[in-house]
Amino acid sequence: MTSRSQQAQPPSSQGKKNPSLNRQILALALPAFGALIAEPLFVLGDTAIVGHLGSNQLAGLALGSNVVQTVVGLMVFLSYSTTPAVARAFGAGNLKAAFTAGRNGMAAGLLTGAVLAVVGAFTATPLLRALGAEGEILTQARTYLLPSLAGLPGMLLVLAAVGVLRGLQDTKTPLYVASLGAALNLGLSWLLVYPVGLGLAGSTIATAALQWAMGLTMSAMVLAGMKKHGVGLLPERKGLVSVFSLGSWLMLRNLAMRAALLLTVVVATRQGPENLAAYQLMSVYFSFLAFALDSLAIAAQALLGKEMGAADLTSQTGRAAVVRLKDSLVRWSLTFGVVTGALTPLVGFFGGWMFTSDARVQHLFALALLVVAVGQPLAAYVFVLDGVLIGAQDARYLGLASVVNLATYLPMLAAVHLIFRGEDAATAAFVWLVVSYVLGYMGARAITLGWRARQGVWIR
Repeated sequence: MTSRSQQAQPPSSQGKKNPSLNRQILALALPAFGALIAEPLFVLGDTAIVGHLGSNQLAGLALGSNVVQTVVGLMVFLSYSTTPAVARAFGAGNLKAAFTAGRNGMAAGLLTGAVLAVVGAFTATPLLRALGAEGEILTQARTYLLPSLAGLPGMLLVLAAVGVLRGLQDTKTPLYVASLGAALNLGLSWLLVYPVGLGLAGSTIATAALQWAMGLTMSAMVLAGMKKHGVGLLPERKGLVSVFSLGSWLMLRNLAMRAALLLTVVVATRQGPENLAAYQLMSVYFSFLAFALDSLAIAAQALLGKEMGAADLTSQTGRAAVVRLKDSLVRWSLTFGVVTGALTPLVGFFGGWMFTSDARVQHLFALALLVVAVGQPLAAYVFVLDGVLIGAQDARYLGLASVVNLATYLPMLAAVHLIFRGEDAATAAFVWLVVSYVLGYMGARAITLGWRARQGVWIR
């Protein structure tokens, strides 16, 4: 293990030598933000390189990468379930248990990746056909997807290993590895696509190889810590069951959230190309802000897990310490939400030209970011409480609440689709669609998460 993770000792939350809480939050959140931004650069780099091969290759990349990213997105529970388990043991000072939980999480990642790769190899063609691929586009999409499946176990190993390191309060190593991986991917992809002449296949081979390299690099660090603390290589059946049990509820959460996004895109598509284009721009901007908010949520997962492992949760003092940490994280997130909300209209009214030359789309984009600006504090509140409850391993509630939130959102989408019809209502239809997602859906999430956070039953 690196000296940072191997030698670190879980300080008591009451110790005077601890860095301030604000410094701890920043020390975890800032590198986490960098790592979150670095990961999408893999697809961005592939897109820039493959785009010069032709439209069919680019379309194949779009379809294939969306399949892979959807699978990886659903499997993010490997990180979210591993982080709090490791952090709790770390906070309690039991590093052997921390590395044992990490070992189980990484084994689950490898096993899941291997199973999905085999299943994907047999279902790739019918799946791509179901997504509308045919002819040359189907050929190119299959060319991208099949080699990607070979890298899937490596990708899921990365998720689990990142979860282990975060649980050990180390978000810098994932940042360094992800940044170096993204840079190497760009060079290797270009080399295989053009000088070697592999075309689209070269891009996906490079990405798969780098994902394996990243996963093995971080795993080697964890394995060193396992060896030091006497943790064997073979996972425990009970440990694997625990990972998948917690992960199943988090997967339900992810499925419901992705369904909400997909249905929003469906409604935007039926509003016409200009509305869909404006929605895409708004979605990209909203996602960028979400990365920053997610970094605070990751800090919440790691810090809450450590605090709950270190504190005596049967005592009023221990429970109060957890509540204080939660409240501090919420204040940090709300502050960020207010600041970004104040800046967002400037992007909408003065930055639209950077993304499109269509005046109509620019106008809709500006209107959308007014709504996003109002909803930023709400989104910040949602993201950080999501991280708090994940850190507390309250996965069952998160899974069930996500279904309730989706059920609450569906009538809003239906109302927008049914009420606002025709060209005269196009602007109103778009604005109300954004309002429904940014304020309606996120508002439902804020209510369910806020209610749970106030109850305190998650402190256990």
